[in-house]
Amino acid sequence: MQNSPATTSPLYTLDLNPENVQAVEHLIPQDSPVYMVNLLRYREQADYEEDTDQLPCSGKEAYYLRYLPAFNQTAAAEGVTDIQVIWLGNVLTSVVSPPEERWDDVAIAEYPNFAAFRQVSESPMYRAQALPHRKAALEDWRLIAAVKATLPG
Repeated sequence: MQNSPATTSPLYTLDLNPENVQAVEHLIPQDSPVYMVNLLRYREQADYEEDTDQLPCSGKEAYYLRYLPAFNQTAAAEGVTDIQVIWLGNVLTSVVSPPEERWDDVAIAEYPNFAAFRQVSESPMYRAQALPHRKAALEDWRLIAAVKATLPG
């Protein structure tokens, strides 16, 4: 995984690594919904690096007002229309975590299957139109794939 130039700790992650996605694909059932849990830490100011065409805004504004619309347009263009944000919340505090780890928001998106996630996130349109906003918006990010569990008994 690549790190932001402003951060040097391996704990900071902003990029999807295609090799990692491919390596874990066999662990995720292909015929059932998958829930992508996003832990989000925003930059105080969005950092577009050399892209001076973007008006200044906060990282949170870049994520919600730029990244999410670009993501939704990409999903629609790819024919993936059944992605739903099923939960979004502001983090109040961490109860159990390393002291240096903090998050601003948690979002859970439901995809019809992992192939739909890959179709959108690996598309050229996503890389060109959505990814720059996500990278500008976030200081750190975690993405966790989950499926519904069946409770024993």
